[in-house]
Amino acid sequence: MSQYTEEYTEIEIDREDMLSLTRRMTLKRTSITRIAGAYIDLDGFVDGTFNTRFLKLSGPERAKKLEIAKEIPFADTNRNLKRYLIPNKNRGKDSLWQLLMGARAAGLENDSLLDVFYDIMAEKYQSDQEYGIFLYHDRYDIPTKAADHERLGESEQVFEYLICGVCPVTGDYEPEKPECGFLFPAYSQGGALVNCIDIFQSDVEHPHAEFTEMFLK
Repeated sequence: MSQYTEEYTEIEIDREDMLSLTRRMTLKRTSITRIAGAYIDLDGFVDGTFNTRFLKLSGPERAKKLEIAKEIPFADTNRNLKRYLIPNKNRGKDSLWQLLMGARAAGLENDSLLDVFYDIMAEKYQSDQEYGIFLYHDRYDIPTKAADHERLGESEQVFEYLICGVCPVTGDYEPEKPECGFLFPAYSQGGALVNCIDIFQSDVEHPHAEFTEMFLK
């Protein structure tokens, strides 16, 4: 792990926005549609990938994978989970931002885009052990509420987003808790901030600077 080498534009996260997402992250209420990912070996090469509908996982496996996803929005906001504005220069053609926008629009069903993302991660991410990349696609039906915050009925908006968790793996690709991750695009007051990303670092004293730099440098 390395230290941050430059300052980036941070935006305060409203914890209530995160609570809107985390309240639904239970086995009964989750609206995660798909999970995809890759395993990276000690030499930094992709050693296998997977891509399936979330509800096709067995009950125990679904619970295990949901715990990984929850680590990111449940993290200590504005400390372990920070919001950054992605610079204009990083939102152009062939950028990682464009790749994530495409993967989001495809609901993680475009394996070609995901393979590019895994290759970028394998090249950039610094780890002294094998790790897994876990990607989730979710659709949050934003409830319509009155001025007194009482729910009025059917939702009028949908917040579509990705969660990523990067986890060390042991044994037969058994994932531990995420070291890094992100939520993209960021969510604020019932809408998507498509030019922002929420980045998770489990160890704020020794962050994976290269992970943040992938999106911002």
